[in-house]
Amino acid sequence: MSQKVIILGSGPAGLTAALYAARANLQPLVIEGAEAGGQLTLTTLVENYPGFPDGLQGPDLIQVMRQQAERFGAKYLKGDATAVDLGRSPVTVTVEQEVLETKALIIATGASANLLGLESERRLLGHGVSTCATCDGFFFRDQEVAVVGGGDSAMEEATFLTKFATKVTVIHRRDKLRASKIMQDRALKNPKIGFLWNRAVEEILDPEQGKVTAIRTRVNGSPKSETLPCDGVFIAIGHSPNTRLFAGQLEMDERGYIVTHGGTKTSAPGIFAAGDVQDHVYRQAITAAGSGCMAAMDAERYLEHLG
Repeated sequence: MSQKVIILGSGPAGLTAALYAARANLQPLVIEGAEAGGQLTLTTLVENYPGFPDGLQGPDLIQVMRQQAERFGAKYLKGDATAVDLGRSPVTVTVEQEVLETKALIIATGASANLLGLESERRLLGHGVSTCATCDGFFFRDQEVAVVGGGDSAMEEATFLTKFATKVTVIHRRDKLRASKIMQDRALKNPKIGFLWNRAVEEILDPEQGKVTAIRTRVNGSPKSETLPCDGVFIAIGHSPNTRLFAGQLEMDERGYIVTHGGTKTSAPGIFAAGDVQDHVYRQAITAAGSGCMAAMDAERYLEHLG
């Protein structure tokens, strides 16, 4: 089965790429992935996406984007891509047992936030537990929150949250931060930010109430637990791009993000990357959508060049 364009991923980047490719009459096929919709499906209220003054639920935003692309001819295939061969032309994509061919491939597989691995964390994700202060900080105005982590992203999240929260407590598993000195100084000097050092997070309370009420921590090497009352918990221990499928076939940076040149072009001809899979700086739905548009236009121009 041969396609003009295949898009891997069905978050804002993939669906915007699908919309633009479909309107260009490229009849794109979207491989939705096991976690269709990406990180937005784990988000409750989205209030910072242009065009929706009252906000809307993350899954609802994905659904209307999906329908819009479908209206112009985009097709969807459920399942995960299990293999790709980017060194041949046409490129092949294996979805479970089916091998597909495409002249152009848009990679929009996103990045996954690194989590602590707690059951309570999973149950409260989107209900007081967040991985994005820029997305959700507004909801914690005049409340107390905790940030888990000790790197630049954790200090950035903590500092940003002081715009809304009355108190921000950083919980770090070591006795010193990994963040750059300028980020450390900024956080350490902020009167709204406090620190709990050498702490392991044991539990986030309380899934039974459907909201965060506290976070339970334990001092390293001690059997004693302590409970910190709070209204929200922000997990800031990094993100991992979903690029394992492309290892050894595309240029990536030291963290595994796909390197793009002149827009969304990758190191392989006819392969384009959009969204969080190549963006570790902004990581917003709107920036992902914008790069999805760019990828579709780059793919269209590439196909025109092929004739």
